[in-house]
Amino acid sequence: MKSVDGFRDMHENRYILNNRSDFLSDHYIKWEKLDNTANLFPVIAGERMTNTYRICCELNEVIQPDLLQRAVDIVTPKFPGFNLRLRTGIFWYYFEENGKKAPEVVLESTYPCRLIHPNRNRSYLFRVTYFKKRINLEVFHVLADGMGGIIFLRELTYQYLRLAHPELSEKLGDGLSDETSLNREDSFLRNFRKASPAQYKAGKAFTIPGEKLPYGAFGVITGTLSVQDLKKVVKEKYHTTINDYIVAAFIYSTYRNYPNGVSKNRPIRVAVPVNLRPYFQSQTTKNFFVMVSAEFIPEKDDYSFEEIVEITKSSLAEQMTKENLESIFSYNVANQKILVARAVPLPLKNAAMRFIYNKTASANTTTITNIGRVTVEEDYKAYIRSFYSFLPFSLGQNLKAAVTSYEDRLIVAFTSALIDTSIVRDVFRQMSEDGLHIEIETNGVFY
Repeated sequence: MKSVDGFRDMHENRYILNNRSDFLSDHYIKWEKLDNTANLFPVIAGERMTNTYRICCELNEVIQPDLLQRAVDIVTPKFPGFNLRLRTGIFWYYFEENGKKAPEVVLESTYPCRLIHPNRNRSYLFRVTYFKKRINLEVFHVLADGMGGIIFLRELTYQYLRLAHPELSEKLGDGLSDETSLNREDSFLRNFRKASPAQYKAGKAFTIPGEKLPYGAFGVITGTLSVQDLKKVVKEKYHTTINDYIVAAFIYSTYRNYPNGVSKNRPIRVAVPVNLRPYFQSQTTKNFFVMVSAEFIPEKDDYSFEEIVEITKSSLAEQMTKENLESIFSYNVANQKILVARAVPLPLKNAAMRFIYNKTASANTTTITNIGRVTVEEDYKAYIRSFYSFLPFSLGQNLKAAVTSYEDRLIVAFTSALIDTSIVRDVFRQMSEDGLHIEIETNGVFY
């Protein structure tokens, strides 16, 4: 085996590897640092808390697996943010360019959001599966947030459709879409201004009790609604946003099911990820989000849904300012900078981060994320039926929800480790009482 000598070019994010035996050529292996949020995910990931989310694209035709594999093979090398493997350094984890073949595409045969084992996946941190008309992209959160995942899945879908329908390729060519960003800046660092005091809610939140599904089982319940009908209800009846309405429906349903469990000392707190790109003019495909929380502290015995909507709206609105969002991530970045200055070895950093995470994980009852509206180029619309997404479980949060919309289809996808489905049932019941038509599906686990 030839010995290799290397050093880092910190400005160009690459290793320069010199072959000592002949020095005939230099080989450049790109590398990059993890963003501020991503540093946590390798530390806490495991079989019970995978930090692997799923985004799906459902087509109007059955998937041809050989063409999907070709699409993955073509697209992966074009995306520097997905053509990566995770490496362990002395002081931090870091990414390195992955020179292996793209991950193997397989028929879906297990539950969503399972832990990605890089050594079984050609060192990649994402996987692609298919089932009937559906393409599934699962991403270890260390790579990208939901927006980064959408960008990759959308381009993968375009490439697949061009292979399946050569007339699209003839008309559109085989390059990446103009709307596809390959930006890999750390927008947390670029927008960091100064250290800020902690902005996170302290204290434990109400935890949803109940018997769990068998180990490893992953329950899914989706509700599909008309975007236009939902907009009309939330604007005309409640004078709020779709996001506030869905969070309020969850809080209302949880309080109705567990009125004696929710208290001043154990409030319902819903973590809501906020995409920071619109606030800071960022096009990054790395993680760039923070969490805010909608908090409900009961002060009387009974609440109407209208009251819960107002409480939710007020709770979130006061946090959704550029100044407050900047303070949240600046606090995190400042802590990272302190650790860098101290040059603490990685095992000690991991122990500290794991301890802090375990202390703060119980601060929220659940997480509800709104991926937002997915758009595609006009030429592809006839082939695509919907997009939707799933969140994995995390410590103390055995029921979560993800909201995704495409054209006039909005899908609320609940993922649950609990046998009881009362909260989900009552969320959709509230929507039905508001005159909304809902198509409800499950993956059969609850039967």
